[in-house]
Amino acid sequence: MTAANGRAVTGGGTVGDERTEGDTAGRPVAGDTLAAVVRQWQTVHPGLDTGPMEIIGRINRSAALLQQAEDAPLRHAGLTRPEFDLLGALRRTGLELTPGELARETFSSGAAVTKRLKQLTERGLVERRGDTRDRRVAHVRLTDAGRDLVDGILPEQLSYETAVLSGLDADGQRELAALLGELLVQLEGRLRAPRV
Repeated sequence: MTAANGRAVTGGGTVGDERTEGDTAGRPVAGDTLAAVVRQWQTVHPGLDTGPMEIIGRINRSAALLQQAEDAPLRHAGLTRPEFDLLGALRRTGLELTPGELARETFSSGAAVTKRLKQLTERGLVERRGDTRDRRVAHVRLTDAGRDLVDGILPEQLSYETAVLSGLDADGQRELAALLGELLVQLEGRLRAPRV
């Protein structure tokens, strides 16, 4: 995986970044870009608690790098990540869903879902049918081609994501997944998920 500047991303930093050992409290002092930002803020405001920045900043930076990274299997299929998320929601639920339900399943806005569904319909991957009781409501389902596409891409996409995470060992991945799960439960209980 590469960052925007073309340097390879490995284990939270980039190749060539200075790596430092963990401190005696067991808290790692990483040589990633956030470490430099934190050091700069601590110089400007020596008494400032940068703990939250060290977590949220790294989550945001990791998310940005993952978004910049190429999802090779999706790209080869001519799909964007949000389009694949819509197809995946239909496949994993095994149901016909309304655009509103798809918006909730994929944390997207209604307008974004409508635009994506139009493109997927034109490609023959989903089809819509009107509700017999309410003409304003549409039900969306996968076509056979859509189901076959999802089933063909998913194992390849998971292999790609495994490679992206290969800098963390299995225990590290499990620990990270558990911690992110705890954070997500808290955030979902307190904040509204952003719609994109």
